[in-house]
Amino acid sequence: MNAPPDQQTARPRPVRIVPPRDPLPAFRLLRTVVRNPIEVWPQAVYEEPIYRRRLLNRDTVFVMDPELIRTVLVDEAAKFTKSDAMLRSLQPALGEGLLTADGERWRWQRRAAAPIFRHERLTGFVPEMIAAAERRRDSLLARAEAGGTVDIAHEMMHTTFDIIVETMLSGRAGIDADRVERGITEYLESTSWTVALALLRAPRWVPYPGRRRAERARDYLRREVLRIVAERRASAEKRPDLIGLLLEARDPETGRAMSDQDLADNLLTFITAGHETTALALTWTFYLLDLHPEIVDQVLAEIAAVTGGNALQPEHVEDLAYTRQVLQEAMRLYPPAPIMVREAHEDVLVGDDRIAAGTSVYVPIYAIHRHARLWDDPDRFDPGRFEPVAVKTRHRYAYLPFGAGPRICIGMSFALLEAVAILAVLLPAVRLYRTSVNGPDLKLRITLRPGAGLPMHVERRP
Repeated sequence: MNAPPDQQTARPRPVRIVPPRDPLPAFRLLRTVVRNPIEVWPQAVYEEPIYRRRLLNRDTVFVMDPELIRTVLVDEAAKFTKSDAMLRSLQPALGEGLLTADGERWRWQRRAAAPIFRHERLTGFVPEMIAAAERRRDSLLARAEAGGTVDIAHEMMHTTFDIIVETMLSGRAGIDADRVERGITEYLESTSWTVALALLRAPRWVPYPGRRRAERARDYLRREVLRIVAERRASAEKRPDLIGLLLEARDPETGRAMSDQDLADNLLTFITAGHETTALALTWTFYLLDLHPEIVDQVLAEIAAVTGGNALQPEHVEDLAYTRQVLQEAMRLYPPAPIMVREAHEDVLVGDDRIAAGTSVYVPIYAIHRHARLWDDPDRFDPGRFEPVAVKTRHRYAYLPFGAGPRICIGMSFALLEAVAILAVLLPAVRLYRTSVNGPDLKLRITLRPGAGLPMHVERRP
């Protein structure tokens, strides 16, 4: 269940999940998983360092203590694999790219792709990021002149998709942006059913509501990306975009290159996971800024100081420290990827707890980011938490918007550059404010989305 903003205090509280005090019984649990899996997590997950329960005849452990998280994701990472529920949800669409592969298949792809995502290379994409943000700014200003209302979640999805196709494909390559966005949403909408069926250990062929629609969306996405890969490889044209760099990428240890299938799997991963998560980070940021106009003023002051009141230039983006803190705090309260699930494939000691092979281990990022033992007043929006001194005194594994360990998100630097650039272009030009005093519903569909979008009025900023 989602809680509304606190109307009794001067500072409205952002919406949050209200967890059940006690574990849900089996039938209600399954029904809740299908509707919104994040509502299953009991209060103990937000308060205790580790929580164990038997879930539908399966041993399940939630790990919230940062040292224990380090054990699972770093020190003993080799003893864990991706969970069956996550693979059933994502592999049909994403294949075996960096997000879904395990073992040596993951390692060689990561080694091959890592040089592409070095920070100094990514800064070359900032001009395209700014240009896409400026196009979205102009579109929003046109809507403002008409006294318009926009779904800012939809607007941000289009903006980040625009950036993905410009930086990955040097242009749209015939891609229908609306169809891709709709396809991703339709596919992700079905994932709560695949998670529920995985918990029941049902065969993968079992039908469920929306399955055919999800399969059509999956087939469209894979067909389009495979077409683009084949056309680019056949052209032998060299361009400094991500697909061109992936075509040239080689595993430094073996010299292995990516096949068309490997390229498609990874491009789909970057398109789906990359543009979706950054768009959601920005969506939740705009929601939070509407609740806190005093923080908007600080961001605008920083942007004006860094740019001298002129148009944002690529060299300005990395100097916007407070703007980045605002985004980081938004990703604390609303992590776009709010959970990681692993499965122990051999017995392993996690702190004083022995985790048996076959146990599902949840790292509930949303709950960790709001954990009573890790954060002071955890439901409050406070970008000051990410000042350098505060970051140094906090445990590294208390904040996990991009994961951690060897599988930390390879696109983390890209996402932060992109989000800061978009915010720094849009915020000085437009004012966005909610159409309703009620906050959006939080819905977990692999990512953490506003359930019915986020309608906002748009005005030209004076």
